Amino acid sequence: MTQKKDTFEERLLALEELVKELETGGMPLDKTLKAYEQGEKLAESLKKDLQSAEERLTVLRGDDA
Repeated sequence: MTQKKDTFEERLLALEELVKELETGGMPLDKTLKAYEQGEKLAESLKKDLQSAEERLTVLRGDDA
């Protein structure tokens, strides 16, 4: 699921689904921990993509940061 070939939108949807699962509760502890770890990986991947997009926009706009 966190493979780079997945699109940003696919990974965001997967993260949203994980959050819903975690919020509803009722999962065994081991499954909860795995879901949390997977969510952390997805969130980090999405954050990197957003940072990269922001850097590209800065270059395209010619902003001097």
